[in-house]
Amino acid sequence: MAQVEGSCTLLQRMEICVAEAEKRSGKNAVNMQETFTVYLIETRSMDAMADGRNPAPDSLWRRYSEFELLRSYLIVAYPYIVVPPLPEKRAEFVWHKLSADNMDPDFVERRRIGLENFLLRVASHRVLSNDKILYHFLTEVHGLLFLLQADSRLRALSATFRVRNTHKVADRLYGVFKVHGNYGRVFSEWSAIEREMGDGLQSAGHHMDAYAASIDDILEEEEHYADQLKEYLFYAEALRAVCRKHELTQFELEMASQDLVSKKQQREELATGIVRTFSFKGMTNKLFGQEAPEQREARLKLLEELIAEGEDTVKDKTVECEEHIERAWEDMERFEEQRDKDLREALINYAVMQISMCKKGIQVWNNAKECFLKM
Repeated sequence: MAQVEGSCTLLQRMEICVAEAEKRSGKNAVNMQETFTVYLIETRSMDAMADGRNPAPDSLWRRYSEFELLRSYLIVAYPYIVVPPLPEKRAEFVWHKLSADNMDPDFVERRRIGLENFLLRVASHRVLSNDKILYHFLTEVHGLLFLLQADSRLRALSATFRVRNTHKVADRLYGVFKVHGNYGRVFSEWSAIEREMGDGLQSAGHHMDAYAASIDDILEEEEHYADQLKEYLFYAEALRAVCRKHELTQFELEMASQDLVSKKQQREELATGIVRTFSFKGMTNKLFGQEAPEQREARLKLLEELIAEGEDTVKDKTVECEEHIERAWEDMERFEEQRDKDLREALINYAVMQISMCKKGIQVWNNAKECFLKM
């Protein structure tokens, strides 16, 4: 892993944002025409801003696939770190009046915000933020793809999640506002055939229509909170990756230990001439006699070398396993603190939004009540 020297995080040294998204067309690897979206990354040095200067930001365009490649590299290079997730590549679920088209401006805007959030989380991590390839990703246009492919030894497993319960809540909410829209239409039509009650019914219908029309703004806000919750669902894959690395390291340690025990047993049997376990070699010696002293000495020497290598391997794997556990535990504690803070803030804001929405509904019905009383 390549690290940039520095005691502070990259976000403390550089202002980072994903400023805009743009649709483009071009030929892919198999020479076929395709349409894709690119995202403008802008960076600006904090030192220049601290000196009172306000230089134009450095900028470059990146595709979503390049963000995926960067994250794959970070997972491999830092297996003990819970690497922040990317926003979904495709719309896994849609709400009313929201398009499932990946090129839809609303979806692209949500993804732009998610990609910026990913960069800000990585750039504020005390370890990840000092990686050289991350710095190249943000500042260098050419050569990055080859560099990342050379450093990446595996591709991150993509996990797809559906926020089913949130989707049901949105559907139910939309249904409530739809009912109010129906009330508004009924009251307006009713007012046309009533003389004395007509004005009151029409006014009540206007209040209902206004309430029903506010659904779009509320769903957009609901969608914002759903994206925050989905981010932490996507974090599950990053947590699994850290655990898988621990399991792999532990397995390699156990296999190295077993191989070392086997080699030591072979050395003991060769030195004493007592075979404790059945082997083809032992059976051959019984049938055709013992091997020559020179052959025996050569085998003993080879076994000694293999045992020494095995002991070094076991020692290295033990250290690797212990270091992974220590670093992973430290980063998971950091992640839990970040998760608790973010989710607490999101859930409180969501509760405030629901309270506000309910108050608005109560006010609408109080207004309707006043209209009815005047009839």
